[in-house]
Amino acid sequence: MKHRGILIVVSGFSGAGKGTLMKELISTYDNYALSVSMTTRKPRAGEEEGKSYFFVEKEAFEQTIAEDGLIEYACYCGNYYGTPREYVESCLDKGQDVILEIEVQGALKVKEKNPQALLLFVTPTSAEELKHRLIDRGTETMDVINDRMRRAAEESEIMDHYQYLVINDDLDTCVKEVHQLIQSEHLKVSENLDLVADIQKELKEMKGE
Repeated sequence: MKHRGILIVVSGFSGAGKGTLMKELISTYDNYALSVSMTTRKPRAGEEEGKSYFFVEKEAFEQTIAEDGLIEYACYCGNYYGTPREYVESCLDKGQDVILEIEVQGALKVKEKNPQALLLFVTPTSAEELKHRLIDRGTETMDVINDRMRRAAEESEIMDHYQYLVINDDLDTCVKEVHQLIQSEHLKVSENLDLVADIQKELKEMKGE
């Protein structure tokens, strides 16, 4: 019987490259599903409805909250972000490992309700490198970049709540490391209690032969 999938929570500083990292992970390996978040922010160039995000108005987002349709949600830089519950549960039941790419506030909420979730934090090698990446992508003003750096300083205070730090220096290497981390979770005894029980039962029966 196929085991239920693992819930993986990925956070990181804006500009750390977590989105690119997760897309590469999913395109390289099978059995991963990237949860599509809902947000009230406006789409950026190249972002697609239903693939990048579900883009909604504030009223629609708050209605979804009232209906308990989100696993978690948070407000970041003036906009709501949240994880729709139905899609995530469906994928986990099929045995897929589901990746939630969410902010630190939401990550802690998910961990509180799902203690078995795997939390990964993505970061570049330094704060200086982070600022260079934000500037180089050329999508925001310096005022917004400075806001994101201030936010990063706040997020850094929560990094020690995550199980693993993912240093996104070389993309290919980083993708392999993340995959290995996730696969190791499948080998935990706590994830294989049915198999443990079966082996214990068989050994007891053999002992009595």
